[in-house]
Amino acid sequence: MNIEQAVLEKLRQLPIDKQQEVLNFADFLHQKITPKPPLHSVKGLWAGLDIDITEEDIAQARKEMWGNFAEEDI
Repeated sequence: MNIEQAVLEKLRQLPIDKQQEVLNFADFLHQKITPKPPLHSVKGLWAGLDIDITEEDIAQARKEMWGNFAEEDI
């Protein structure tokens, strides 16, 4: 008897709720071994848009965003 047959034999002896637990665990194990797609850099998303954001642009946006924020809330 191979492993697959032994697992099926044991699985068939379990109540349906325990069979569901076995299936959930098998899904979990499968996810652990499945390669995940590589993450892409946000900069790569902007590559073809001819966008150039400088430190000064970021500082200006922060100033505009936080300029009217009440100091007692900080």
